[in-house]
Amino acid sequence: MAIPIGALAPDVPGARIDGPQALVFYKVTCPTCQMAAPAIDGFERGYPGRIRGVGQDPPDALASFSEQWGVSFPSVPDLDPYVASNAYGIAHVPTMVIVDGDGRVAEVVESWDRDGYNRASAMLASLLGVEPATISTDGDGLPAFRPG
Repeated sequence: MAIPIGALAPDVPGARIDGPQALVFYKVTCPTCQMAAPAIDGFERGYPGRIRGVGQDPPDALASFSEQWGVSFPSVPDLDPYVASNAYGIAHVPTMVIVDGDGRVAEVVESWDRDGYNRASAMLASLLGVEPATISTDGDGLPAFRPG
């Protein structure tokens, strides 16, 4: 079970949590992560500098994933024994965690969930005081839900 809303967000080595932001946990070989990556990159387009990837793979694999799937947000590796992923209770990838300005978990979305990612976007926008970016819509070629 993923970290509960309201919990203090654990540190992620290499990814400084400074103010409201989104963390997306993923694995490069995950088909759902590959499918959702371009849409999740909408967080970087909508909220520049406010999304960090936490990839369960080595840095070279993360860089290749970003290039192949059109990801522009920075990512840090979380290698075995997956300290950050375990601290956040990650059981499914992708998992999006929105962290508020006080360093607390404000939203969690597991797998690919269109409504969940749009809700997470609205939450991050509210925390930043900006208009929300739409992450996915009906007709964009993505399913409403796909398990990770």
